Amino acid sequence: MSQPHIRFARLDDEDGLARLDRAAWSTLHAVEPKPLPPYDPFFSERFGPRDHLVAEFDGRLAGYVRIAYPTSLAANTHVRQIQGLAVAAEARGAGVGRALVRAAVEHARKAGARRMTLRVLGHNAPARALYESEGFTVEGVLPEEFLLDGKYVDDILMGQAL
Repeated sequence: MSQPHIRFARLDDEDGLARLDRAAWSTLHAVEPKPLPPYDPFFSERFGPRDHLVAEFDGRLAGYVRIAYPTSLAANTHVRQIQGLAVAAEARGAGVGRALVRAAVEHARKAGARRMTLRVLGHNAPARALYESEGFTVEGVLPEEFLLDGKYVDDILMGQAL
């Protein structure tokens, strides 16, 4: 598989991103219940196309990353946060997640951000390894923050200076 093409999402990506997001759902990374019909729209008032970078292979959506402000406070507008990352099953292991994380960091840097943060579940070893390999370090742990599939799971805050 070649390198993915990374671009901003467009309004016409709505259905494809919604399907990808539902297909990628797992308690490995999701704290909300599995989505059931009728499904909420992928884009919302809070997160639109310009808050998402998408990866494509041969014109097909292979993944996305959501980049947002961590809060609505003016005092931390210098920080961007990854608030969602999903890769299509058929594209896993092909560098899509890595390309999206790198693109998100570069986008935040170009936008003038000084820091990039994210939250990841403690049991999500593949995501944690990816983030660590891309320069993120653990900055905080909320022990047993979530109860998923009958097990308590840590919520881990990771970040890096840009």
